[in-house]
Amino acid sequence: MSQQSEQGSPAEGKPEELPSKEVTEGVERAPHRAMFRAMGYDDADLSSPMIGVANPAADITPCNVHLDDVAQSAYDAVDEADGMPIEFGTITISDAISMGTEGMKASLISREVIADSVELVAFGERMDGLVTIGGCDKNMPGMMMAAIRTDLPSVFLYGGSIMPGEHGGREVTIQNVFEGVGAVADGEMSEDELDEMERHACPGAGSCGGMFTANTMASISETIGFAPLGSSSPPAEDDDRYEVARESGELAVEVVQEQRKPSDFLSRESFENAIALQVAIGGSTNAVLHLLAMAAEAGVDLDIEDFNEISARTPKIAKLQPSGAHVMNDLHEVGGVPVVLRELLEADLLHGDALTVTGETIAEAIERIDPPRIESLDAEFLYTVDDPINERGAIRILTGNLAPEGAVIKITGEDHLHHEGPVRIFEEEEDAMAYVQEGHVETGDVIGIRNEGPRGGPGMREMLGVTSAVAGQGHAEDVALFTDGRFSGATRGFSIGHVAPEAAVGGPIAALEDGDTITIDIDDLELSVDLSDEEIEQRLEKHGLPEPNYTTGVLAKYGQTFDSAANGAVTNPGAKQD
Repeated sequence: MSQQSEQGSPAEGKPEELPSKEVTEGVERAPHRAMFRAMGYDDADLSSPMIGVANPAADITPCNVHLDDVAQSAYDAVDEADGMPIEFGTITISDAISMGTEGMKASLISREVIADSVELVAFGERMDGLVTIGGCDKNMPGMMMAAIRTDLPSVFLYGGSIMPGEHGGREVTIQNVFEGVGAVADGEMSEDELDEMERHACPGAGSCGGMFTANTMASISETIGFAPLGSSSPPAEDDDRYEVARESGELAVEVVQEQRKPSDFLSRESFENAIALQVAIGGSTNAVLHLLAMAAEAGVDLDIEDFNEISARTPKIAKLQPSGAHVMNDLHEVGGVPVVLRELLEADLLHGDALTVTGETIAEAIERIDPPRIESLDAEFLYTVDDPINERGAIRILTGNLAPEGAVIKITGEDHLHHEGPVRIFEEEEDAMAYVQEGHVETGDVIGIRNEGPRGGPGMREMLGVTSAVAGQGHAEDVALFTDGRFSGATRGFSIGHVAPEAAVGGPIAALEDGDTITIDIDDLELSVDLSDEEIEQRLEKHGLPEPNYTTGVLAKYGQTFDSAANGAVTNPGAKQD
């Protein structure tokens, strides 16, 4: 297997701190080495750092269907750099395919299972380092959480995004198909046209192309220091993607040799940088949940209110789907994420001294790459800090007596949204979707969906089906939705998620009744109901807590262990912050 020499005794010269010595060195480890030899490893391999290549490849989703090839490129590079590559698998869930079904309850749970499984393999097999690969949405935070827990020298490798399809002379993505469902229900699109769009929207492998959750978290992996700058934007089926994979494999050997661990570069400053990038590019609301979870795992003091503080000083300067028409590949063609990071750094909106996996500070990495300045580009979707799309970043945290622990909205259009009016309450997503599809939605409506939180769902479903149906009927900006569940990164409009505390633990959202007056004010960061604290308490006592939807199996297990969305919905007991 190894391209190294067959000569030399196993583990000779292996640094003392490497965990793999426990399974490769000494007479008593002859049985262990025999097992490795059965898989084609030789003396040279057994003398080398053991690098795990965590690969969630699957035929479940186009996001991950090509990851065996990506993993192979990384594997070969580890081998050629005198490492001992060991590939192993883990799960993935397709958010897009499970969307709008009961199956979406598995999505957030899969983040935890990925983190748990990679941690277990790395711990159990005494690995020295990791290349963690991600495709679909929950792969990215799950893999980075595993690296944080193990604190092994690790490099994150994104599988890349899909190219847009073409329909009717314009580029289309999966977002357009979801919104097409609402347009058909409203009579604005024929079923035949939707069928034609469906057949062209996803032309190949890769994660959803807009600045949805996968591309947001991939961009964050660069910014927070887990991946080299410029590594997230090459498309899935581009030669550059495989060059990135090779470079990641080589870097993985280097970080083990240098003992460069996540705890060496993850800091409060690196998380603030990640948030600055998220709010500047209009990234997914899910990144709030995932960054809080990663910070909890890393022992970094990060609070949901920090997103407001950073958004207040960081303007929105990129107009990518779902806020605009452009996708990740468009950003790649003008220089990728480093272009945005340079703009933020030069405006003193990044901590330039934050360290990265390469050993450089982020400022040093940006200087080395020397990406073009935004003002020099012919890129209609990028704006400068001095002339931004919005003066404030795209992510806002709303609080009030309906969301004492916070709720999350992403601004994709109108920047000064305000609404006061009666609410229509639904106990689950399916009921709200039926209401929308039956044509009941009117301008000014407020829709509340509860019992969809981390514990209540369980699993905190994304509701792109509902929000897309509303948007497809022309109500993205004039109908408000709020929920203790989540929204997809592809969601646009007046959509507020992560309402905490959730209904299942007795949060105020559980006290709402049809007709209650809701106030939503984006400028004042308010989400409240026209009820006194006493009225809320009386109603909560009357209603009581709902019975769990699942009492056995994996959903019951994780449903009992999820923490609040305000803390990242973590399940690791040592990471909880409440």
